[in-house]
Amino acid sequence: MAVGEPFAVGVKDPSAAAEARRQATALATTLGFDEADVGRVAIVVTEAATNLLKHAGGGEILGRAVVKGTRSFLEILALDRGPGIRSVDAALQDGYSSAGSAGTGLGAIRRVASEFDIYSTRDGGTAILAVLQARSSRDAAGSSTLRVAGLSLPKPGQDVCGDAWTCRRTRDGVAILVVDGLGHGPSAAEAAREAERLFLEGPVDASPAQMLDRVHRGLRPTRGAAGAIAHVDPQRELVTYVGVGNIAGFILGGERPRAMVSHNGILGHEARRIQEFTYPWPPDSTLVLHSDGLTTHWSLDGYPGVIRRHPGLIAGLLYRDFRRAHDDVTVVVAGGPRPS
Repeated sequence: MAVGEPFAVGVKDPSAAAEARRQATALATTLGFDEADVGRVAIVVTEAATNLLKHAGGGEILGRAVVKGTRSFLEILALDRGPGIRSVDAALQDGYSSAGSAGTGLGAIRRVASEFDIYSTRDGGTAILAVLQARSSRDAAGSSTLRVAGLSLPKPGQDVCGDAWTCRRTRDGVAILVVDGLGHGPSAAEAAREAERLFLEGPVDASPAQMLDRVHRGLRPTRGAAGAIAHVDPQRELVTYVGVGNIAGFILGGERPRAMVSHNGILGHEARRIQEFTYPWPPDSTLVLHSDGLTTHWSLDGYPGVIRRHPGLIAGLLYRDFRRAHDDVTVVVAGGPRPS
């Protein structure tokens, strides 16, 4: 479950790099990271921002604080549309530099991160994901057959996001909620946060339709929202999906993405059909859920091999290349464990 407000900082000069570092270390502090952990966060953001400025002419740094049970994480994404990295393997070696610097940036990020992933194409830019975990919570780590990552960010110029997403473990899988409060600003954010609360506090054995109906009834005092829940059951190789409004859901892994069905309506006001649909979930499938802050014509066809990358990296690339300029945006990606 995400805690605190995520951030996105456009990095075009050293002052913006300092602002990204300030926001990242502040988020780490809210998670209870100790002084050494906060220092690791500062290293990651500083090195990532330096790379953006030196090699790509700028870019964007995103951060999200996450709590999973007793474990605390900070996810950092560095995104650019620069010339790409000629050899990622070489760039990860200390001493390598194409800009006359010390050449320790990517290697330093990988060393201090709990999880690290990178995707780069010639003339297509680079995406770097670093996940940092508070050392005090590392001993509580556990394995999972499904990895879920995503981002929710406000419309440019807004202080709060009217979108939200979260997930929870069920008895036989993972349930994921994506919600888009009607409109923008504080009232939309209030509806989205209330939907999150209703979802997380509901019965653990409820079906996706029962979960979404609970959200629908609870949002009546708010302006309402679009919302969808996808429940992934890896053992039975099934996805159960229910949606109301303009939340999009896709299963990737076959010859073409498979779109999942949502009905028209507004949660909290008019939702005549809260209907579940089930879909096959073959091994190596990937789930993508998003609000209408992402364009409808996105595709991963131009990203060779990206489907095997960390879900958080895939979400970052979709955000970078397909977000609408004037809307809140949420992108969530789920799939099996990927190598760091």
